[in-house]
Amino acid sequence: MSETPPIRRLSDWGPEPLRDIADEWGTPTYVLDLDRVAANAARLAAAFPAADIAYAVKANTTRPVLERLAAAGVGAECAAAGEVERALAAGFPAERIRYTAVNPPARDLASILETDAATAMTVTVGAEDTLDRLVERGFEGRLCVRVNPGVGAGHHEKVSTGAEPKFGVPYERATAVCERARAVGDLVGVHAHVGSGISGDDLTAHRELVRRMGDLARTVGDLEFVAVGGGFGVPYHENESPLDLSAVARATRDALGDVDAQLAIEPGRYFVADAGVLLTTVNTVKPTPETTVIGVDAGMTTLARPALYDAYHAVRSLEPDRPPKPTTHVDITGPVCETADVLGRDRQLPEPTRGDLLAVGNAGAYGYEMASNYNSRPRPAVVVLEGDTDSRLAVRRETLADVTRLEEP
Repeated sequence: MSETPPIRRLSDWGPEPLRDIADEWGTPTYVLDLDRVAANAARLAAAFPAADIAYAVKANTTRPVLERLAAAGVGAECAAAGEVERALAAGFPAERIRYTAVNPPARDLASILETDAATAMTVTVGAEDTLDRLVERGFEGRLCVRVNPGVGAGHHEKVSTGAEPKFGVPYERATAVCERARAVGDLVGVHAHVGSGISGDDLTAHRELVRRMGDLARTVGDLEFVAVGGGFGVPYHENESPLDLSAVARATRDALGDVDAQLAIEPGRYFVADAGVLLTTVNTVKPTPETTVIGVDAGMTTLARPALYDAYHAVRSLEPDRPPKPTTHVDITGPVCETADVLGRDRQLPEPTRGDLLAVGNAGAYGYEMASNYNSRPRPAVVVLEGDTDSRLAVRRETLADVTRLEEP
């Protein structure tokens, strides 16, 4: 695969194909570029040539994305039984799947252990209690122990996992828990994760996590892999520089040191974030003394990240600039009756008109995955692109009948 830029900005998307998609399938609609997903996978493989690379499935479980990554030879890191089922259906071999659940519900454990793939996949435990539950169910397969390294980082406090007690066994107990796991099944690895959306500024915490995991691996010994998570960030702001992936790889290898085990990484966002955009249509233009408020048909039920994390996503107009329009400052708001339902504040766009088509950038990760039916709103459609113009529907738009179909009369 030829060299591709380290980040795809919103301005790099051609407006005509996106307008065609909106004309055919309406809005709000997510658009995912499968070729970009494959290019990101190739870039990770080049930076970490000796590592075991797995995709953190929770970033985007759309079937074509999973199929493309399975074909690329990466593994699947799954946080729930449903993700395991989807990974298997998309073609990931069971031996390339790691089930890394946090406090797994009983029905999830039952679902995992009753599959034919249970003996081939790796089950990661983050509490001694989970080991007990596996023993009760007669599990004797491949095990990995998730460790809380005591250091965390990430783009928001809600996704900084490394020092949060919820995640993993305490570092000072890790060796003892590994020995317990070895008595239960086949201990093949140890795992830790510093957080999500790591930038170059966070490498100190990442490096310290990796150093501690290297020390643990040398103490425990006889492991197949040491997994140090993913969390590699992408620049959401237009003026942010892309992550220097080669520098991250060097820092990771140096911090891990000499271990008789394979380095494993589990990015999610890095594979898919810049491979996706969200299309939305202006339905209301409201001048106010403070700003111009433009209401669109996508909101926090479509893209939750701005409301949940105060996340920034670039927004551009896809309307032909003929004749050129003056720009103005606007707030871009959704249709949900919540103050948090704002996709962007104080953005500069061409003077809006009802019916204008907008694109929201870096929407491939945790976009459709976090969409909800709050306010009884149907979830959006998903369209995938291959090549310059080949598009197809991957997930149809929900209807109101879909929203209520599980309710008992």
